[in-house]
Formats: sequence, C-alpha cells, structure tokens
Amino acid sequence: QVQLVESGGGLVQPGGSLRLSCAASGFTFSNYAMSWYRQAPGKERELVAIITSAGGTTTYADSVKGRFTISRDNAKNTVYLQMSSLKPEDTAVYYCKVRLWPSDYWGQGTQVTVSS
Repeated sequence: QVQLVESGGGLVQPGGSLRLSCAASGFTFSNYAMSWYRQAPGKERELVAIITSAGGTTTYADSVKGRFTISRDNAKNTVYLQMSSLKPEDTAVYYCKVRLWPSDYWGQGTQVTVSS
C-alpha cells in the first residue's frame, strides 16, 4: 500500500532553516510528481511546491519562492523541502502528497513552528 512518511519538522526561530523529508513506499516513486502542502490553524491546506518525476521542473507558491527548495532522490524514494529564511507565517503542518490517479495520497504531516 502507498505510504508517505514526513519528518524533520520542529521549532525554529525566525530566519532559521529546516529540511523536511518525505519517505515514500508502495508505488514506483520515480514515475510520479511529488508535492508539498501546508495547513496553518484555521486556514485551508495550500500548495507549497511541486517537483516532476525526474526532478527537472519545480514550481513554488509565491509566498515561498526564493526561500524554499523542493528536491528528490529517486534512489532513496524520498522528496525533500529545504526551508530557509523562515517566517512566523510559515508555521503550519506540512504534508507531502502524490497523485496516483484518480486518488491522492497524503502523509500524516509534520509540524513546523516558527517562533522566537
């Protein structure tokens, strides 16, 4: 069965950095685009970044452009989200997602809190 397991969240001060990881299993990872989403308290889940199956193309939300970098290691079945220059408004639960049409599969999420 499809499994996505996020890790790497935590508490960080404004201006700091974190790297999130999402380990995937149960499907041929290298064949599928992967994405990161986030959901802040009281807000809808929003797309943060997408990376194509071979990693050649990435897309970012305007709010994180220039600060976050999505990448993947197809040999390790893992997608990453490097987050830098973190702001309090980046505080959210971060999820990775894969679309295996017609279904979407989500991880359990990892909490990122940006606070002094």
